[in-house]
Amino acid sequence: MNRVSVRILPVLIFLLFHVSKSEDEEVKRSLVGFMDKLAAGNVGRDQSWGWNMSSDPCNDKWIGVSCDTLSKSVKKVVLDELNLTGVLDIGFACKASSLSVLSLHSNNVVGSISEEIRNCKHLTHLYVSGNQISGHLPVSLKQLSNLKRFDISNNNFSGEFPDFSQISGLITFFAQNNQLTGEVPNLDFSHLLQLNISNNNFSGPIPDVKGRFSADSFSGNPGLCGELVSKPCPSTPPSKRKSNHSSIKRFFIYSGYAVLCLIVVLFVAFKLVSKMKPKDDKEAVETNTSRRSYKTSTTTSNESKIAENKSEYSISSVESGVALSSLVVLTSPTGQGLRFEDLLRAPAELLGKGKHGSLYKVMLDNGVTTLAVKRIKDWSVDSKEFKRRMKRLDQTRHPSVLPSVAFYCSQQEKLLVYEYQPNGSLFRLLHGAQSGQAFGWESRLNVAAIVGEALAFMHEELGEDGIAHGNLKSTNILFNQNKDPCISEYGLMVFQTQDLSFDFQSSKDALDPAAPTYGSFKADIYSFGVILLELLTGKPVHTNGIDLARWVHSVVTEEWTVEVFDKVLISQGASEERLLNLLQIALKCINPNPYERPNMNQVAVMISTLKDEEDRSSSHP
Repeated sequence: MNRVSVRILPVLIFLLFHVSKSEDEEVKRSLVGFMDKLAAGNVGRDQSWGWNMSSDPCNDKWIGVSCDTLSKSVKKVVLDELNLTGVLDIGFACKASSLSVLSLHSNNVVGSISEEIRNCKHLTHLYVSGNQISGHLPVSLKQLSNLKRFDISNNNFSGEFPDFSQISGLITFFAQNNQLTGEVPNLDFSHLLQLNISNNNFSGPIPDVKGRFSADSFSGNPGLCGELVSKPCPSTPPSKRKSNHSSIKRFFIYSGYAVLCLIVVLFVAFKLVSKMKPKDDKEAVETNTSRRSYKTSTTTSNESKIAENKSEYSISSVESGVALSSLVVLTSPTGQGLRFEDLLRAPAELLGKGKHGSLYKVMLDNGVTTLAVKRIKDWSVDSKEFKRRMKRLDQTRHPSVLPSVAFYCSQQEKLLVYEYQPNGSLFRLLHGAQSGQAFGWESRLNVAAIVGEALAFMHEELGEDGIAHGNLKSTNILFNQNKDPCISEYGLMVFQTQDLSFDFQSSKDALDPAAPTYGSFKADIYSFGVILLELLTGKPVHTNGIDLARWVHSVVTEEWTVEVFDKVLISQGASEERLLNLLQIALKCINPNPYERPNMNQVAVMISTLKDEEDRSSSHP
C-alpha cells in the first residue's frame, strides 16, 4: 500500500503543476491574441515588446503590462498612443481575470465592445477614448460593479446606453463625441466627480445632477431639456412612461398602507404583552445586569484581569431607569439581533486609549463575530444631538466609510459599535515595524484617492447637517478584509480648534462665528492634508516635539523640497513630478487661512487626475 502511494505521489504532483501551468498558458495565449488583433501587422514589434508565447508578461515586462506585487497575475494593460490600428477583441483581454485597468487611449483601433467584457469582473478603469470603435454598448457593462473610471469619448458608439445606476463607485464618466441616443445614462450622480456626455444624440429631461455639473457636460444634444440647459421639457410625458410611473406609484401607495397596518398590529400586540409581563422579571434583569458590572475593586488579582477583559467597556450600572433596550441597533446586517447583554458578556480586548475614549475588540458567538466598540467619555455633545448624528450617519452610506452597527447613549458615557477591521490602520502601515517598506507609491496614491473621494462625498451629503468627521487622522483610516482603506469614526467628534497642529490659532478668528460648521469641514480638509504629508514623508505627525506640518513648510521654504519625501518612495523610483504635485495639494489643504483651502470635492478631483496620470504612465517602460 505504501509502495503504491509513493508511486502515485509524483504523478499527482506532475498533474498539479501541469494544470497550474496550462491555466497560465491559456491567459498568455489570449493576451497574445489580443495584441495580434490590435497591432494588425502595421506596428513595428521587436523582441523588446514581449507579447509572445516565448516570454512571460510579468517577469519579462511586456510593454504596457503591469502585474501584482508577486508578479503572478496581470493587473494593468496600458497601450496609449502606440498607433494601434487593429481590431479590439475585449474577450481576449478579459481572460486575464484579475485585470483592473485597460487603457487604449489615442490609437486608431476599430471594432466594438462585446458582451464578454462581463468577464473583467475586477475592472476599475476603462479608457478607450480617441479611437474608431463603434456599435452598441453591451448590456453586460452594468455588471462591472468595481468600475470607477469610464472613458469612451471620441469614438463612433451608437444606440442607447445601458443602466449604470448600480455601479455606485463610478467617479468619472466621459462619453462625449459619439452617436449615442436615448435618455441621459442612468448613473449614481451622488458619487460622480467628472461627467461629459456632450455632442451625442441624447434626448429627454436632464436628471437631477445635485448641482455637481454645468450645462457644458450636456451641450450638443439638441433633444435634451431641463432647467440646466434653459429649455423647458414638454408638460405631458410619453404615455408609456406615464403608465409605468402610475403603476409604480400605486404599488408604493398600497404597500405603504399594508406596512402601516402591520406596524399598528405589532404595536398593539407589544403593548398587550408588556402589560402581561410580571414586574418581577424586569427587576431580575436589572439586578443581574448590575452584578455583571465592574468588580475590579473587590476581586482578587486574577479575577480582576478576567473582569477587565470581559466588561471594562461595559456600563458600570444600569443608570436611573435606562433599560437594556437602550442599545440602538442600526441598519447594518451585522447588528441584526445584537443585544446589550451580548456586549456585556462577551470577552473584550483593549486595543487603545486616547483623550476621547477607549477602543475594544469584542468577540461574540465564540469568536464567529468580531466587533469594535468605542467607549466615549466626557464628550460635550448631549444625548439628543448624539442620537441625531448617529441616525443621520446611518442614512448616509459610502463603501469607503465604515458604518456604525449600533450605539448606546446615557448621561455618563456613550458606546459606538463597528465591524472590526482586521488589517490595521494607515498609521500602523506607515509607522509600524516595517515603516512603510512594503507600502509603495502607487498604493499610497490609491489610499489618498479613495479616502479623498469618500470624504468629499460625506461633506457633500452632510454639509447641511453640519456633520464633519471631526477627528480625521491616520489611525482612523482602517483597512478592511480586502485591504481597501475606509474611514472610521466619521462624525463621532465635534470640531475643536485646539486639535489642529499647524498655526491654526492665528487664523481661527477668520472663521465666521455665525457658521461654526464651516470650521469643522475646513478642519477636516486640514487633517486630510496632514494625512497626505504622512503618505509623502513616511513620518508621523509628531516626532520628538517636531510638528510634521511645520517641518514640511520649513523645508519647502528653504527650497530643499526633495528632502521631504520618504526615502522608500525615492528608492522605488516614484515619479518626482507626481510626488511634487501631491505635495502641492497637501500644502493647499493645510493653508493656515481656512478660507483659502479648497473644498474636499476640489481636492478629490485633483488627486483623481493625478492618479489617472500615474495609471497611464506606470505601465510604460
